[in-house]
Amino acid sequence: MASTRIFATWLGHGTFLLQSPEGRTILIDPWIETNPACPAAWKNGGWQKQIGKLDLILVTHGHSDHIADALPVAKATGAPIVSVYEICSWLASKGAPAVSGMNKGGTQAIAGVHVTHTHADHSSTCEEGGQIVALGEPGGFVIRFEDGASVYFAGDTALFGDMTLIRELHEPTLAFLPIGDHFTMGPKAAAKACAL
Repeated sequence: MASTRIFATWLGHGTFLLQSPEGRTILIDPWIETNPACPAAWKNGGWQKQIGKLDLILVTHGHSDHIADALPVAKATGAPIVSVYEICSWLASKGAPAVSGMNKGGTQAIAGVHVTHTHADHSSTCEEGGQIVALGEPGGFVIRFEDGASVYFAGDTALFGDMTLIRELHEPTLAFLPIGDHFTMGPKAAAKACAL
């Protein structure tokens, strides 16, 4: 199993910035401007200075607390957005400059890394004009970096047994799991996920 140092910056809620030693920068589930837990220095456009060069944006599902700033960040940086096909199509219709849709089980090479779309047990919608709009199925990602090390980002999900298969197949060196216990699994279930 490969080992590398991945630098992770938590930006509140489910938003993370990952940086590899080789210089790849990946923003996951961008909710910055109205995120109460996001550091003040990142708000009001401050994220542009904080991030610098951005290689890739990953979106796990369509809820506003995971996708709210995907479009402005993509427009400002030119970074491609990777998500389930329906989310990518929706963001492209709103002006996203580069999207690369996929579906569960698929892997694509993009921005110098390999991204595999994994299962998640959750929902994926947005609200437009007072209506709930379905945006495909939620998912997670396994990101395999240049040296072969991989990170599993589960996204919002309940515990499910096939996390064992994700571990066996991808051998992640680092995993990000939700512990909210209202809309996702809680700490006890996340601890069990670590043991799968």
